[in-house]
Amino acid sequence: MSLVNLGGQQVLLLREGTERTTGKNAQQNNIAAAKVVAEAIRSALGPKGLDKMLVDSFGDVVITNDGATILKEMEIQHPAAKFIVELAKVQDDEVGDGTTSVVVIAGELLKQAEDLLSQDVHASIIVDGYRKATIKALKHLETMAINVDIGDKAMLKEGVKTSMGSKVIAGHSDYLSELVIEAALAVTVEDNGKKTCDIDNIKIEKKKGESIKETELIKGIILDKSIVHSGMPKKIEDAKILLIDAAVEISKTEFDAKINITSPDQMKSFLDQEQSMIKDMVDKIIASGATVVLSQKGIDDLAQHFLSKKGILAVRRIKKSDMEKLAMATGASIVTRIDGIETSDLGASKTVEERKIADDDFVFIEGCANPKSVSIMIRGGSDMIVDEADRSIHDALCVVRNIIQDGVVVPGGGAPQIHLSRKLKEYANSLAGREQLAVEKFAEALEIIPRTLAENAGLDPIDVLAALRAEHDKGGHTAGVDLQTGKPLDMVKAKIFEPVSVTRQAITSASEAAQMILRIDDIIAAKSSPGGAPGGMPGGMPPGMDGF
Repeated sequence: MSLVNLGGQQVLLLREGTERTTGKNAQQNNIAAAKVVAEAIRSALGPKGLDKMLVDSFGDVVITNDGATILKEMEIQHPAAKFIVELAKVQDDEVGDGTTSVVVIAGELLKQAEDLLSQDVHASIIVDGYRKATIKALKHLETMAINVDIGDKAMLKEGVKTSMGSKVIAGHSDYLSELVIEAALAVTVEDNGKKTCDIDNIKIEKKKGESIKETELIKGIILDKSIVHSGMPKKIEDAKILLIDAAVEISKTEFDAKINITSPDQMKSFLDQEQSMIKDMVDKIIASGATVVLSQKGIDDLAQHFLSKKGILAVRRIKKSDMEKLAMATGASIVTRIDGIETSDLGASKTVEERKIADDDFVFIEGCANPKSVSIMIRGGSDMIVDEADRSIHDALCVVRNIIQDGVVVPGGGAPQIHLSRKLKEYANSLAGREQLAVEKFAEALEIIPRTLAENAGLDPIDVLAALRAEHDKGGHTAGVDLQTGKPLDMVKAKIFEPVSVTRQAITSASEAAQMILRIDDIIAAKSSPGGAPGGMPGGMPPGMDGF
């Protein structure tokens, strides 16, 4: 409840139970919440970062160092902290990597702003300074960009290995990076000179067992299905594939009907008619020349029998998204009417085979001539390892996509952040007034990335930062942290790269989130209303019904 005193008279503004926090208390509360979130995942950053074990209310366990996954599983309630959680989600959706970095930078920006607020620098001045610093930082970031030819697989590989370096699959990064690059290039299309890589066209299947090094790329599609009839062949060579979005069965009527049958002959004629209709459907499929039938809908038992007699392999109830991927992989058209099947609608693959992996059946459609959709089968020793490998491969695919589409990278290892920090400090000296202080704090906040990389590697962050600054002052703007020795290392020579889009998005999103939180000076939290009868009526019978 909030009371305002107007001319000696108290006016009630908010309902009873409402909590209100204003001024510096509101700012401090929000900053504290954001800092706690950033600190919680800070130790997961970089190749030497550690994992988090998250246990939900059902006892399910997730082990990961992926920032977006950690924050999603933490179920954070504080409204300001939710801004920070949203940062990781946006970073993941937009560029797929750098989810931990964006949260760590946002937390440090707010921590630095807290120092200025304690010196009575107004929040609006800090926000203006941060906005100017962001614009200037992004301009200098573009000057660091290194052009990449996507035909240079070695360069792509280094970018992917940098992403995988902090993951559970780091030990297999050499093999997996080649697999990820091959998958991404397979689904890349060029239109008017612009390359597009839609990683949604890469189907991921997971199955525990074996080890991560048994993960394989299939130039086609894997279906988590089994063949519909035991009499059908388990393998078809040089398959001609028919994709149908129609039921190979007799559809039930949409209305109830009653038929009186007075003799066995009438029953037999009904059954014969049904059989004739199904056989007619199957004959049309056979006439098309198809040797494999993949249906989005059902296939009647009788139709299965007829198909198996002709040696045709069939799979039913395939997801729509998988049907679309099958069409892209095999070159087939999805047919919606069995009456309209033409030979030109068929796709092709070298083999279609049912295989048992662990205790489950999978259908492999592979050996497609020019697949625009491919599959990756991830293996691992346990469900948790397989799930983390899935997240890591997704991040790696996003990195390759970003490099293919943007055609540029920047050095990793904290080199961009140190370079931008140095440039922003120079820029701050050209500003008059208190905005200069805000730009300087922004510059200091960016150094949290190399500082955290050093801390997580067990190095002295003060010594590491001092050495890096000295190296950059000499002109070595590509120098980053060597996590083995703690000394500056030329990231270009070390072949440690990351997409420009990842760093750009992290700086932009972190700055915007920090500015938004700093502009809040009033928090009004309404008390949750207890359940009750609708419309504010007391519980019980509706009016006028008490004597019913």
